[in-house]
Amino acid sequence: MLKKKAIRKIFITTLTAFILLVVYSIPNMIEEEKTIKTNLEVEYITGLGTNNIYLLDRNDYLVKTKILLDKKDKVEQIKLLLHNLIKQENSKFPNGLKATIPANTKVIDVFYDEGYVTINFSKKFLNIKEELKDRMIESIVYSVMDLGDIEGVIIEIEEEIIKDYNKVLDKRMGINRKYDIKSRNNINKVVVYYLEEIDHAKYYVPVTKYVNDDRDKINIIIDELTTSYIYEPNLMSFLNSNTKLLGHEEKENVMSINFNQAIFDSNNKVIEEVKYTLAYSIFDNYDVNQVLLQVDGQNIETIGKKDLP
Repeated sequence: MLKKKAIRKIFITTLTAFILLVVYSIPNMIEEEKTIKTNLEVEYITGLGTNNIYLLDRNDYLVKTKILLDKKDKVEQIKLLLHNLIKQENSKFPNGLKATIPANTKVIDVFYDEGYVTINFSKKFLNIKEELKDRMIESIVYSVMDLGDIEGVIIEIEEEIIKDYNKVLDKRMGINRKYDIKSRNNINKVVVYYLEEIDHAKYYVPVTKYVNDDRDKINIIIDELTTSYIYEPNLMSFLNSNTKLLGHEEKENVMSINFNQAIFDSNNKVIEEVKYTLAYSIFDNYDVNQVLLQVDGQNIETIGKKDLP
């Protein structure tokens, strides 16, 4: 009898210890599994990159948005960008945005040499409405050049240079071009970034304006963004109309812009939409890498090109 009781006691004790061991091990096992999965996800994501791509909205404006690139080779990245710019039935783009190159167009080849990209398309490339041809070319040039380290883009149709355009294209051609000129004198070209809301998401829209205004471009940018009347009703600016540019300075790859306090919102902050429309506009008009935002001479924030959404 004593022997049976002893065996029973040993069995219960062992079973209890085993159960406790299992109970305490489960959280560690779960945590270990989470850690492994997280590390795998991080490793996978860090191997990818995003690049700007310019798509058409419902008003035929080119809108800046992002595309995921899983290629490291420059030529392969360009091919992937172009593939996404060709119209397809099962597009994965958000509602209200569409590709610019006619369906069934083939990218025959892509060459990259010493900063210059040559793209050879099939003849289907020309199956586009005349009024959208400029937008298509602009979307290709801007999307490809935003990859970096590219000086110019050459577009061919079955090995013949596309007609009606310069042989080598770059961002000097402009994007979403608007002409507000009354004479040939004092013509200034300025790129201003606005916002557009499409299906509850905000996108940045660059507009190249040609105006009879010989002032410094930063003054024109601020006037355009603070005006109560914007050229197109679908484009927006969140910069308060009472905002005044008190001064600016370009020095050592930094553009300093000093405003009055009207640039602040009700929480005494500068909202992202204001910061980024200013920064995008400055980077497209000036050869600088950073924008220093000031209010009444006090430094508020420095925005670099890599900080932009």
